Amino acid sequence: MFRFRRYRMLLICAFVITMLLYHVSKNSQWDRSSEFWHGGAGLNVEERPRPYSPPASEPVHGHDHNNQAGTDVGTNGDEHTFGPHDIDHPEEPQRGSPPPPAPSTLDPESTIQIAQLKSVDQEGAGYGLPTKAPTVPGWKTPNNHAEPQEQNKVVSTEAAATTSTIHWQKPKEWFPVPKESIIPLPTGKPQAIPAIQFAFAEESPTDKEIRLGRLAKIKTEAQRAWSGYREYAWTHDELKPVSKKSKDPFCGWAATLVDTLDTLWIMGMKDEFDEAVEAVRDIDFTTTPYRDDIPVFETIIRYLGGMVGAYDMTGGDPKYRILLDKAVELAEILMGVFDTPNRLPILYYNWKPSYNKNPRRASSHSGVAEIGSMTMEFTRLAQLTGEDKYYDAIARIVDALEELQNREHGTAIPGLFPEHLDASGCNRSAPLPPGPQHNSPGTPEQVVVPPPPNTGFRRGPQARRREPRQKRAATPNNGPTTRDPEEFPPGWECVPQNLTVGGWGGGSFSMGGNQDSTYEYFPKQYLMLGGLEPKYRTMHEKTADAVKEYLLFRPMAEGDPDILFSAKAYSSDGTTKKMTYEFEVTHLTCFLGGMFGLGGKIFNRPEDVEIGERLTDGCVWAYESMPAGVMPEHSFVVPCKDPTDCHFDKTTWYRAIDPTSQETRDQQMEDYKANMAKWKVNVEKAKAENALAEERRRLAAVAPARANDETEVVGSTKTSPVERSTLETRDFPSYETAPKPGGKLQDIMDAASNNVITVADQQPLDEMPLPIEPLRPLTHLEYVEDRIKKDHIPPGFSNLRDKRYILRPEAIESVWYMYRITGDRSWQEKGWRMFEAVIRATRTDVAHTAIRDVTTKEPGNEADMEDSMESFWLAETLKYFYLLFETPDVVSLDEWVLNTEAHPFRRPK
Repeated sequence: MFRFRRYRMLLICAFVITMLLYHVSKNSQWDRSSEFWHGGAGLNVEERPRPYSPPASEPVHGHDHNNQAGTDVGTNGDEHTFGPHDIDHPEEPQRGSPPPPAPSTLDPESTIQIAQLKSVDQEGAGYGLPTKAPTVPGWKTPNNHAEPQEQNKVVSTEAAATTSTIHWQKPKEWFPVPKESIIPLPTGKPQAIPAIQFAFAEESPTDKEIRLGRLAKIKTEAQRAWSGYREYAWTHDELKPVSKKSKDPFCGWAATLVDTLDTLWIMGMKDEFDEAVEAVRDIDFTTTPYRDDIPVFETIIRYLGGMVGAYDMTGGDPKYRILLDKAVELAEILMGVFDTPNRLPILYYNWKPSYNKNPRRASSHSGVAEIGSMTMEFTRLAQLTGEDKYYDAIARIVDALEELQNREHGTAIPGLFPEHLDASGCNRSAPLPPGPQHNSPGTPEQVVVPPPPNTGFRRGPQARRREPRQKRAATPNNGPTTRDPEEFPPGWECVPQNLTVGGWGGGSFSMGGNQDSTYEYFPKQYLMLGGLEPKYRTMHEKTADAVKEYLLFRPMAEGDPDILFSAKAYSSDGTTKKMTYEFEVTHLTCFLGGMFGLGGKIFNRPEDVEIGERLTDGCVWAYESMPAGVMPEHSFVVPCKDPTDCHFDKTTWYRAIDPTSQETRDQQMEDYKANMAKWKVNVEKAKAENALAEERRRLAAVAPARANDETEVVGSTKTSPVERSTLETRDFPSYETAPKPGGKLQDIMDAASNNVITVADQQPLDEMPLPIEPLRPLTHLEYVEDRIKKDHIPPGFSNLRDKRYILRPEAIESVWYMYRITGDRSWQEKGWRMFEAVIRATRTDVAHTAIRDVTTKEPGNEADMEDSMESFWLAETLKYFYLLFETPDVVSLDEWVLNTEAHPFRRPK
């Protein structure tokens, strides 16, 4: 009689598996899998190219804040940045002398220095000769129609194609401005402008000794920073002052070198200045290996402003004429950013010739600071060269801003611009009118700017009209003309629109990053033009009035200082009816004190001078409130409810740090008590379950022997009648008797499985873990004191969002303006305390560095160092510290006006 044995089940399973393996091995495709892994020739797999994915735009550095933080994204999202933007260069040059310029990938004999730029297509050039004699004696405008001299020959397209270096080539314009429509530079005798500087009396010998001692210490630090750059980063953009390497975020055109030129001159470092000028001679602005786009704003304020300012500081000495020549070379390249239908600029300019095959528009979300901070540099260049085209380029931008500022309901806060604007001139949401869609040559794509003052002009279908001196019919040449309509790509046409609110940040208003320098340039441009263009005064006064009405606030601080800051406002409905505020304190906004002081003096607004003092004192307070003596990049403070009657209140300060209501805190405590009661009940239940589990484990201790006995009985081959009877009558409620042999295979296998008794079948569950005890919520007082301790929050501050200091100049800039305007020597004392704190916190072995945390009680710790020294440290910060202790006649505000990078331009006389 057949008896089932468990090992027979194993034999059956083994047989089934063997048969399956045999059939699988017969499959002809089995061995071909190796071809997939080892590239067998039997497979015809075509390798596909990887999809192209352009990287994000480069963040705006320096004045657009959010630069070096790496947090900030470029504002011009319509343009893209390609290639490495921040390349480290670990190779150290030979010490003792400046290293040679960065090597070119071209053979030296094949590299041609381009001093006179030649157009790719010289026919139909849109700009003519200057309308008046240039300021520079003997200046000769580059003639785009003449054959270049042999030594200035441009590399041909064919020759360039055989090399690895691509050079910019002047393209034919898509939207040239006719010569007769160029807006000319205002000329004439400058208007009488009130004196800006205080009439300083002669200082005492003691005061002079103190001043000269401080001046020498500041110069020593500047020499230290310059020497570090010269030794470890010569001709590169920036020094990494901790690792002693270099980096090139701005095209690798020696940003620190160019930016520092006038600082070297002012500090009397003439040998260093001459050496740097020779290095400028070798910069080739027509190419860069570091990026495919040019950050226009940064390039204008640092490079163009740096060379023009340095040339002005030399008094136009012919020995340094190369500075003006190189400024013109760069300006000719940058003029391509204005080749748009409405002549508003592209902010990230793709300079390679291949990018100029199609027309382009300005970005639909252009940063206000970027689009409006080109005026001073191009105006001064126009004055020096007599080329009106440079002034025309920026005058059209200002006219567009003026039209928006004057437009009814143009922006949520009248007089101010939001963080971003739509400068594309293209309304894609509006349907195109029926009929021909292309503009014929001579027809303006979009008219937002006036022609010269003696012509009639209409801005647009819904815009106001400028009243001309002599009215005449508008002609097709009032604005830029276009090429043949057939040359434009499909989908190019759209309904024109003026400069308008657009892009993200359209409801955000502040005097900080992305907006600051446009407002800064209104009064300064008025000075640059000698008061001959009154619109700049009007625009400044509207801005100042709006800031005073909507943004200024007094913070609640210990000691009740009479200081001011400028808030950030948000409009949710495009009006001032639904405004929310962030009471922020940013380092970038500290320029505002100087702006109010300067505007107050030249426009006879004494109240604004007083406001400028209070704003500047606010930034000094922010410096002195921090443990390191340096203010953070971005923080928040507690505003006073009544600016005329404000006293520090600890309860209010604590409430700002912890805005959670007392009712919420009380509810959290009640919830905690209820949860604790439930937790105690659950703990008792868990303990009871664990006790029961322990009893089950004790009872299960006999299960192994019991299971072994039963297994032996079931597997026995011979059983007596007595034993069989016993097995049949014993009580095993959890197990069934095996079926008789000879049944189906599945029945036999099931029976075998059911008759296997294991210890695991009789083990009790694991011990139940006890419930986690609820966390006790902090009380309001406990929470606040914990925050203050962990974040090192000083009294009056509610949050330190960004604790870094990146060597910014704005605070000392306003301190310098206040000293020169008021003559109050207390500003020198405030500035000296700031200088000592900054140097103590930022000094490295070779220069100075940005730091991560201004709340540290041990400033200068290498662990807190960012390993970054932006060019504005030498160009602005140290320059303002130095000028604060220099005699008032050096860079007098009655003779000079400084751009947003602290480059001095000479005022007209």
